[in-house]
Amino acid sequence: MQIIGLTGGIAAGKSTVSRRWAEHGAVIVDADQLARDAVAPGSAGLAQVASRFGPTVIAPDGSLDRPALGAIVFADPAARRDLEGITHPEVWRLAQQAFDDAEAAGPDSVVVYDVPLLAEARGSRPLRFDAVVVVDAPAAQRVERLVAHRGMPRDEAERRVAAQASDADRLALADHVVDATGTLEQTIRSADQVWSRITA
Repeated sequence: MQIIGLTGGIAAGKSTVSRRWAEHGAVIVDADQLARDAVAPGSAGLAQVASRFGPTVIAPDGSLDRPALGAIVFADPAARRDLEGITHPEVWRLAQQAFDDAEAAGPDSVVVYDVPLLAEARGSRPLRFDAVVVVDAPAAQRVERLVAHRGMPRDEAERRVAAQASDADRLALADHVVDATGTLEQTIRSADQVWSRITA
């Protein structure tokens, strides 16, 4: 089994690459979904988040109020680090479980760990990937995509992009790079080229 780390900044095009590789037969383990599972209602992770950030981040139905939490952590680097200290270890535990399940189901699987914050979290988890792939589009372009495609206010888009690792820090981890600066078709073509190299 190969485990490929797939990362990229917000609005870089990582989800496009992940979906394309799933079409090629990859087993996708989505860190964003694991992050939701880590703070699901009734979980120890959610209890820790409530303890640290207070009742305003808990919705009336007992689930995490993500917009309320996001407003706190994207404006305060220390708060974001505290949140990551709660969620990252649990996400990594769930990821390891998913990797084990994939290997048991198919020892020759190519597992793609789709993880936006790989560069940010690399110190808190072991990097046992056969390769790391970075989906690359420059920060300014990603801001424009957030404004144009997600309707995000520009100042919020700029804050979200600035809160993540720099393009240089992310690219420093890369064994392969998917160029996502062009059209959707060009991104898919680059993804296919990288997939061919990984599976050769």
